[in-house]
Amino acid sequence: MIRRPISSLTRISLGILSVVCLLTWYSWLSHRQHIANPNDTTIPNWTQLTEGVKKTVTWNERTEERWLTDDAKATVIRLFSGLGIAVAGACLLGIGMGCLTPMEAFFHPPLSFLAKIPATAVLAVFMALVGLGMEMYITMIVFGILPSMAISVYQAVKEFPEELQYKAYTLGASHMEVIWTIIFPQVLPKLIDATRLMIGPAMVYLIAAEMLFGDVGFGYRIRIQSKLLSMNVVYPYLALLAGFGFIMDYMLKVFQRKISPWFEARH
Repeated sequence: MIRRPISSLTRISLGILSVVCLLTWYSWLSHRQHIANPNDTTIPNWTQLTEGVKKTVTWNERTEERWLTDDAKATVIRLFSGLGIAVAGACLLGIGMGCLTPMEAFFHPPLSFLAKIPATAVLAVFMALVGLGMEMYITMIVFGILPSMAISVYQAVKEFPEELQYKAYTLGASHMEVIWTIIFPQVLPKLIDATRLMIGPAMVYLIAAEMLFGDVGFGYRIRIQSKLLSMNVVYPYLALLAGFGFIMDYMLKVFQRKISPWFEARH
């Protein structure tokens, strides 16, 4: 039956099974590659991957750095800075456009246009305008996701039932009270959904910038190690990125469920 619910145990079991299948497929692929070439490093086996992980967490006395902690710190700070500014800006612009017709007329056309431009295509422009520091990474993320998120919030506001707005006015609420106590709580779950959808694109823009111009960060390390064919370092980094994105998505989902239980029940 279509959309027939399943038990939590079945859901968890199927999720674990999918991960086991993925790991089994990788093990088989690596084994086959090493039979053809025992010195292969493009698809490292589990021993090689373990060595790569040790390399990332070991303190290098010559360079006085530990790859994993240094790269993670740089990438996380850049990512959260860009996401924070983009989400705040999208919230203000989206609610403003949805509530105020002049703002809608002024901001909607350029935002719709900018949302169609890939951030990676204008990377050279950002480099010329803001340089190669933290500002460039933040600009990449904000430019890449703010327009689309603002339009999503704007559409959510436009879908808000007008009868609730009129009831609030009847009870004596001011314009700002209607926006922040009636409209904003209704839009917040959809803002969280939009943020969850934009985690992946934000990481793509950041890693692309780090690959080209970074001297630290996950993108920089992946580029350097890929040139050296040290895939036993690259693959753990990719797995960490995926795991970090998954955790962020899960935490946002839990937060959404906690502050807006009615939204999940409705959907």
